[in-house]
Amino acid sequence: MNVCFIMYPWEKIDPENDTSLALIKECVKRGHGVAMCTPANLTIRDSVTNAFCIVIGRMEKVPSTLKAFYNKAKLREEMLPLAGFDAIFFRANPPLDPLMLNFLDSVKDDVFIVNSLQGMREANNKLYTAAFGDAHSNIIPNTHVSKNKNYLIQQIKDSESDKMILKPLNGFGGSGVILIEKSAMNNINSLLDFYISAGDGESNYVILQDYIEGADKGDVRILLLNGEPVGAMKRVPGNDDHRSNVSAGGSIQKHTLTKEEKALCRQIGPKLVKDGLYFVGIDVIGGKLVEVNVMSPGGITYINKVYKNKRKVEEKVVDFLESKVLDNLEAFNRRTRLRKAVEEA
Repeated sequence: MNVCFIMYPWEKIDPENDTSLALIKECVKRGHGVAMCTPANLTIRDSVTNAFCIVIGRMEKVPSTLKAFYNKAKLREEMLPLAGFDAIFFRANPPLDPLMLNFLDSVKDDVFIVNSLQGMREANNKLYTAAFGDAHSNIIPNTHVSKNKNYLIQQIKDSESDKMILKPLNGFGGSGVILIEKSAMNNINSLLDFYISAGDGESNYVILQDYIEGADKGDVRILLLNGEPVGAMKRVPGNDDHRSNVSAGGSIQKHTLTKEEKALCRQIGPKLVKDGLYFVGIDVIGGKLVEVNVMSPGGITYINKVYKNKRKVEEKVVDFLESKVLDNLEAFNRRTRLRKAVEEA
């Protein structure tokens, strides 16, 4: 199997904790061909979509640790046709580049893509989470999305809680997530100006959510593979930050899924699979769905560290990838045999 990871640059990788690196290492360990490229390195040559790739040389013995693997990997640059890969694993950070998806549209029928292009288009920002809430569902906190400052201020005033969460529509890693309080209403007006104004005459959407009691104790990151949970951890905020993201100073603890969290996964899993969102990270607080991360969900290395299971999360993900590629290959061979039978009739 040959896999192309569309992701951030190699030099931006955290060699000790990077989820993408863990997936890449597992693929190399199994003898699969692995290449990487950034969204900016896609190109078209003679009407064929290519990528300027960094190819990882095959290893006779793969180092046991991520850091050693990162340091010993032999890299070379080569332009390669994307349709020649068996799978494309999308791991670039938000915001999503819609032009990149247009490049990939030309190969979506030839290559298995995680996650699907249509699913990425629908779910690349935090609006997707709101799709799980309706009049008959209570799985997400009360959520408002708007550019209208007056409307947002009114929602803050009308809220029964003294606290709410404000965040940009296209953030990741906890960036821009702040806790606001009615007692500091004088500051909220300028905060909304800052978040909504893009500085170029344009404006940004922001999300306003009810504060969930217990959020100060942290949240739960659950990784779902093909609609089923394959790992979870509790993220606890640091002393100087309300955010629980590890990138914001949070720490990791073991977590066993509650009945409520399992029910939540069962409820949203079928929609994720239907939308082609095969590898997803969801953030849950108090049994409520706060975010759905579909572009570059992380947490594999931290989950492996706190649980120390013999069966690593990345092994399950690559197992799934192999099975999908095999299914596609068998379907192609079957179609070829049937066409040949018709032609020879």
